[in-house]
Amino acid sequence: MTVKPDLEYSLELGAPPRQATMGSHVFDVLRQAIVQLKLKPGNAVSETEIARQLGVSRQPVREAIIKLADAGLVEVRPQRGTYVLLISKREVETARFLREAIEVAIARKASERIDAKAASDLRACLEHQKIAEQSGVYTEFLRLDEQFHQTIARAADCESAWKVLEGLKAQMDRVRFLSIPMATPVATLIAQHGAIAEGIIAGDPDKAEASMRVHLREILKSLPKLSAEHPDLFVE
Repeated sequence: MTVKPDLEYSLELGAPPRQATMGSHVFDVLRQAIVQLKLKPGNAVSETEIARQLGVSRQPVREAIIKLADAGLVEVRPQRGTYVLLISKREVETARFLREAIEVAIARKASERIDAKAASDLRACLEHQKIAEQSGVYTEFLRLDEQFHQTIARAADCESAWKVLEGLKAQMDRVRFLSIPMATPVATLIAQHGAIAEGIIAGDPDKAEASMRVHLREILKSLPKLSAEHPDLFVE
């Protein structure tokens, strides 16, 4: 691993979600910073510096780092420090395989029990994604992407399954951030989302499932391009 000990990042805590512990809130902030490459693969991270920037004690930072290590995003080396892990192509591919297995089942179930409220929510998600694309705010598009998939899970009454997916897809999320907009045009992703939504809203489980498969395999096209363009960020 190439160690880059300089602290070239700036973090803000923001207001915690209702009922969130400080440790879980710090974890969410740090996870987002890693996914968005503010904390880059190979960089050393300092509990003291993070606590200073966020205005918290070191305890919630320590709790967050333990969770980040469990998610495969950082490595804690006793007596040597904590480092952001390089993006493992193998782990990305494994997470994508597992995510497909779960999400195609969720899409099929959602198509079998879709109601007017869920259909309206899916359509609204797509409209907001188009606005984000036009404005060029890709971090907002990624947030809306998450919302779209979570809305499908809610429509299928499978929100607990979505929580499992959130734990699986940390490596995928870093690749997704890198891929937009060059390796994977946002318009392509919105069109894929549209096909998924059409299948679900029409109550067509085969179309919903097939469209979800196509969408979740998109990363297999962008991964080789991105690892070639950014060899310093990836490991086999």
